Amino acid sequence: MRRPRVKHPHRPRRLGTDRVTIGGTVYKIAAEMRDPDGWIWAMLELLDGTRTVDQVVGHLVHRFPQYTERELREGFDRLAATGYLEDADEPAPPDLTAAEQERYSRSRSFFQWVDLAPRESSWDHQRRLRDAKVVLVGVGGTGGAAALALAASGVGALHCVEPDVVELSNLNRQILYTEADIGRPKVEAALERLRALNSEIQVTGTRREVRTAEEFIDVLQGYDMLVLGGDRPADIRGLANEACLKVGVPWVYGGYHGPQITAGVFRPGSGPCYECVRVADARGRDTGSPQLGWAGEPPVHAATAISAGMSGNLVAHAALALLTGVPRLPVNCAYGMNLAAPAHSFVITTGAPLPGCPACGGAA
Repeated sequence: MRRPRVKHPHRPRRLGTDRVTIGGTVYKIAAEMRDPDGWIWAMLELLDGTRTVDQVVGHLVHRFPQYTERELREGFDRLAATGYLEDADEPAPPDLTAAEQERYSRSRSFFQWVDLAPRESSWDHQRRLRDAKVVLVGVGGTGGAAALALAASGVGALHCVEPDVVELSNLNRQILYTEADIGRPKVEAALERLRALNSEIQVTGTRREVRTAEEFIDVLQGYDMLVLGGDRPADIRGLANEACLKVGVPWVYGGYHGPQITAGVFRPGSGPCYECVRVADARGRDTGSPQLGWAGEPPVHAATAISAGMSGNLVAHAALALLTGVPRLPVNCAYGMNLAAPAHSFVITTGAPLPGCPACGGAA
């Protein structure tokens, strides 16, 4: 860093005379440090983007002679490694147009806020999204909301797979479509809407139903990630899991079970697979574990634009986290939240693959 400064949302605060908080007030981002002699606070005050590291250390050496220059420089390096700092002299990214920088400026601010890893450029996350290729199977309530979020976020290539046509009964929850789309193939209307939202990305689609693991493997060719929003056939998540295990592609899914919103995030080869988690949840139902509406249950379209939209946006959030690394969400697990009791949210996982799992064989 040429001229380091504390990121704006991470502005520090002093607590009494011997403690400092940094990172704002958001859980998992904020941190507290002991500072009995005040040198940390003094350094943070100097990190306003107007000084070089050498100048900051030079000021501190004179003010705190009990520390050597080497010790103070090591202290700065430890602080820089926390991700709370940025370079006030960061150059404009030569590979992003002025229009792209304006379009994604708020996304950049979000990633800077949440990311606690040092970066060469604050645009690294957007570059990863620009280079990503995602296939989305199922563009209904959950999938349609996810598609809008992914396109708006700048995922470089988005391929939509959907067999159905738009019906009047879809419009209470499938916000991708309008009355003018009734009777049109959903994929045709989806492509038109997504391209209108973001003309800078590549949006393609296919009208087809994916019914087997082999067909999933076929649609996954050339893509970095699967986003699953479909609900048929009944075991569609198991089929997706089987396919993604075979080709090594990470995947996320989402849906709703009445008022319960669910999402799953899986990275093959890094822990339990979907089948491991499904079986673990089934075994826990008799002991009061939440029920996540797994494959095998008939789809019930009891939903509103709120429940479908929340599930789709949660899925998109998980997909963006996998693609950018921010935030570092737990993977190989299923999330759930209850709209009838917002305090009731949970994560279900096994911690390790289940021995003898029929899908992954229990091997990470």
